[in-house]
Amino acid sequence: MPAPRLSSLSTQTLTLVLERQRLRTLGQTPPTSQLSQIERNLATLRSGILAREDADQAADVRPLREQWERMKRMLGSDGESLESLPPPSAPPVLSPIPTHPISMPLLPLSGGDRVDVPYSDEPPPSPPMEDPADMLQTQRQMMDDQDTHLDMLSQSINRQRDISEQMGSELQVHHGLLEDLEEGLDRTATRMSGASRRLDRVARGARDNLSTVTIGALIAILLMLIIIFKT
Repeated sequence: MPAPRLSSLSTQTLTLVLERQRLRTLGQTPPTSQLSQIERNLATLRSGILAREDADQAADVRPLREQWERMKRMLGSDGESLESLPPPSAPPVLSPIPTHPISMPLLPLSGGDRVDVPYSDEPPPSPPMEDPADMLQTQRQMMDDQDTHLDMLSQSINRQRDISEQMGSELQVHHGLLEDLEEGLDRTATRMSGASRRLDRVARGARDNLSTVTIGALIAILLMLIIIFKT
């Protein structure tokens, strides 16, 4: 496995270990799946470290070896089942280094001067590992920020829920008003239908009795004329 992937896996595993310690500090029981994931990651890291050391690349994985051993110690009793890393093999004996110094090419500086950079067989020092306490503090800060964002999201959801409940209540009120209006329209339509039927009956009666009414009116007029002329 390439060194960058081993470094990334080591960082992820350290995050899980710190999270496990944080849960224990809060008095909570870490999930079993988390410990299984940590053990799998450490086993993969162990295989990768040994493979690169066998390929004469021990200097590349020296920080990873130190971090692996530190994470195993941080697990405490949970890490006793993990197989420890064997001690690193002794470096090969190098040929005697010449007594005269070997210098790199002279590099011009801005002022025209040149500096002689000495050559060294030692690999450049590895960057210092971050303190687990600082990483734990960073993780806690990130989790606090996430909790704050989740609280804000929860408040927003609660407001949306309250607005939805108010809208539902208003819709129920409007629905009741519409039902009352529909019942009123139905009653009005029923009364108008009854009045229309009565008007139809009156109109038909007037058409049927028109001649009788006319004859009666003429008789009444004739009687009035007879009475008038006789007097």
